[in-house]
Amino acid sequence: MNHFKIVSAAVMTTGLALASQAALAYTAGDVFVRGGVAKTDISSDDSTVLGGDLDVESENGYTYGLGYLFHDKFGVELNSGEGFEHDLSTATGDAGSVERLPVNALFNYYPMGGVDSRIQPYVGVGVNYTNFYSEDTAVDVSVDDSYGAIGQVGLDLAVTENVLLNGNISYANVDADINSGGSKVGSVDIDPVTIGGGVTYRF
Repeated sequence: MNHFKIVSAAVMTTGLALASQAALAYTAGDVFVRGGVAKTDISSDDSTVLGGDLDVESENGYTYGLGYLFHDKFGVELNSGEGFEHDLSTATGDAGSVERLPVNALFNYYPMGGVDSRIQPYVGVGVNYTNFYSEDTAVDVSVDDSYGAIGQVGLDLAVTENVLLNGNISYANVDADINSGGSKVGSVDIDPVTIGGGVTYRF
């Protein structure tokens, strides 16, 4: 056997070994954890305070999640992240900052669940809860918690049977009142689009 055939055989064998290690099928009973980073882009900033426009700036942060498949193609996921600290501004300049902690409960559909594939896409819908806290503003204000719908799409790419690279994007409806002295003085309406990436570990 010449050197070319030996090298070709070695490359093919290595490729098949890697592919077989990375191929997997999502199946009922799978549990996974995710961790990564995300950028939250304020897609609809219709926020107001004291009759004027209020701008809420985009921010980056760490995210994490936990999921379970109760069927080859269906599962549930709970995810959140560190508090995103958003700078605030009005027509007159800097207005301080506020921190936002999102918690999402989602029902996911895996179209290739049960199929042995390195690529496992998914889509999900669910409920978003957002807690606003640490309001750092010149005027003493508080922002109510928000409940709304959320949708997401994502993709897991298998590196090994248990370790996968993850990419995802979500859109949430976030709308809350701003209060001061017991009265409503404005509202936060930001509808963030969050784009994230990280690692999924599958049990």
